[in-house]
Amino acid sequence: MTTESNKVVAMTNAETTNPDFPEYDWNEMEKSFILSSFFWGYFVTQFPGGYLCRRFGAKLTMFVSTLGSALFALLIPLTVDWGGWQIYCGIRVCQGLFQGLLFPCIHAHLAAWCPVQERNRLGALANTGIECGTVLAMFLGGIIAASSMGWPGISYVSCALGVAWCILWLILSANTPSESKFISASELAYIESSKNAERNVDDNSTRPARIPVPWKAIMASWPFWALLVARSAQSWGFSTLQAEIPSYMNGVLGMDMKSNAFFSALPYFVMWCMSYVYLILADVLLQRKLLSLNALRKTFNSLAFWVPAIGLIAVGFVSENQKTLAIALMTANVGINAGSTIGSALNTIDLSPNHAGILMGIVNTSANIIPILTPLLVGLIVKNEDDRTEWQIVFVISALVFGLGNLFFIVFGSTQLQPWDDENYLKSAPNKPNKTNEEDCPTSSVHLSKRY
Repeated sequence: MTTESNKVVAMTNAETTNPDFPEYDWNEMEKSFILSSFFWGYFVTQFPGGYLCRRFGAKLTMFVSTLGSALFALLIPLTVDWGGWQIYCGIRVCQGLFQGLLFPCIHAHLAAWCPVQERNRLGALANTGIECGTVLAMFLGGIIAASSMGWPGISYVSCALGVAWCILWLILSANTPSESKFISASELAYIESSKNAERNVDDNSTRPARIPVPWKAIMASWPFWALLVARSAQSWGFSTLQAEIPSYMNGVLGMDMKSNAFFSALPYFVMWCMSYVYLILADVLLQRKLLSLNALRKTFNSLAFWVPAIGLIAVGFVSENQKTLAIALMTANVGINAGSTIGSALNTIDLSPNHAGILMGIVNTSANIIPILTPLLVGLIVKNEDDRTEWQIVFVISALVFGLGNLFFIVFGSTQLQPWDDENYLKSAPNKPNKTNEEDCPTSSVHLSKRY
């Protein structure tokens, strides 16, 4: 998405790129359609992504997802001359459809490969790639566009990197540790014994070839709904931080953040750095048993939601002569929000390693509808971009969503392995109540402190 922002700027403003390449006279609405069209496809395939991962495995599904998106990137410079912004939108929709498969697969893959006591660390480490990619794209996109390759070079480099990753993925990856050609016997035993200990089963227990999804139990689960609400609230608040604050700073404070590569990348660079701060802090707190996993998730999620909620309101009161403070607040808000990865994003694996991909598909479908809806709400409220009062209403609403979403997660969220994760849940107890406390949940008999 970030490379696309750079590309659209370069394609519509020859002064920011190599002038030897075509420039297009697209208005703001047409550019907005291009940038938002990715999400039209992206949210559609989140839920199918979880199913396809279960049906064909993470290896094939992630390969198809990445390769399809990479090849469509190559089509942009080849077709935009005759198809205009409309064909560009169509290509972005297709890229969104392919990339929507990715995140459900990532969570299912983490659940299959991560030893229980290392899920927090490895899951958070995997997610830092998002911020790393965002920062690199912001800086390198402009450099590539200004080089001899021009703005088409952004598509060529994106495609080449995607194809290279796919080759390495086919060679090195496996759906499960037992299928891997590169894993040692001791490492395999360590991973499998860790997962078996969590479920309180022995190594020789039989597992069904394909585990049916307990839809009724999932939909009746309060911890699942707490996760869904938290991730949707995160999407609402972060879309405000990411898209609306720069517009506010441009309209009210007279700062064009989007045209300044340093100011645009700074919040994401801080977010990337803060991801490692949270990761190290989580390891220390868990290893020294200062916090249980449940307490850690809710503490980090509270920091990631409630501090930016206060910061959003504060930004609305910054005056025009306090531009440095405005940038500092925006950067701090985005950076502190990095704690939501450990706070709630990885909770799918806590609740049900067997159904993590399905859970992520449902949760991410809801979360990715939000970035489509929030600009519409802003459009209804903000009639004059220079009116601070109208923007303050937008920020207060986002702060309330952040605050109430996290409160719901604190009250109803859980890191307890859910009874419906059991491979034989539907077969052995189809009408079993969906209880989550330890004494009623035989599959959750291992205390959290033993898991970390």
